[in-house]
Amino acid sequence: MVERWNVTIPSLTGDRPRKAYVYLPVGYEEETDRRYPVMYMYDGHNLFSDEEATYGKSWGLADYLDYTETKVIIAAVECNTVGHGRLEEYTPVSFTFKDGTFINAKGKKYMDWLVKEFKPYIDGHYRTLPDRENTALGGSSMGGLMTLYSLLKYGKYFSKGAALSPSLWVNGGSTVQEFLQGCTLRKNTYIYMDYGSCEFDRHLPQRRAFAETCAELIERGAFVTSRVVAGGTHCEASWERQIPYFMSALGFDPEK
Repeated sequence: MVERWNVTIPSLTGDRPRKAYVYLPVGYEEETDRRYPVMYMYDGHNLFSDEEATYGKSWGLADYLDYTETKVIIAAVECNTVGHGRLEEYTPVSFTFKDGTFINAKGKKYMDWLVKEFKPYIDGHYRTLPDRENTALGGSSMGGLMTLYSLLKYGKYFSKGAALSPSLWVNGGSTVQEFLQGCTLRKNTYIYMDYGSCEFDRHLPQRRAFAETCAELIERGAFVTSRVVAGGTHCEASWERQIPYFMSALGFDPEK
């Protein structure tokens, strides 16, 4: 079951509403004494419904979780769809986009809102396990970059994350390594990272950035599951096929 409602993020987009989503696992309404881990994800509009997805194809995430009876709550928010708003909110560092536009980083503002307002709302309205051990992040592309950044900078809230096709090209490919140098990675941090082989073919520098980021995370003590997806591409249909892998890597195993 997916619930939808409108939220505002005053520090980023004022009073303009955007959709928020919560997926509740099979049995949530019946098992009233049970609490659940939560995975906060980026690009909420692309997760559940083809009708809402930007390119007409979603991850089909609710269908998978229902079928497998995986006991996890998914909480997500629609991205900023105006201009380059998504790029601004999903980057921790400013950069110049390929069309020459300067992208002013607002990733910190977004995460401050998420941990100070959105997460407390979810924990207050649903039967969650709110502790760090049971709280995860997930996203693709720029959302994958934000997942890695947030695990490093907001590690007291999140212990695990899935970064699919993370946009490591931002800031010349050095963003994650720079943040790693400026933070202490918390113990028992679990990270799933993948990249499609066809993506590497189109963006050769990403191969090195991906390998170096994985190596640095491992060197710093993270439990890293790293995959190069044979035939993987940069789209929701490809990311949908990776759901079983990242859910398992983060400890969200099916009960069916």
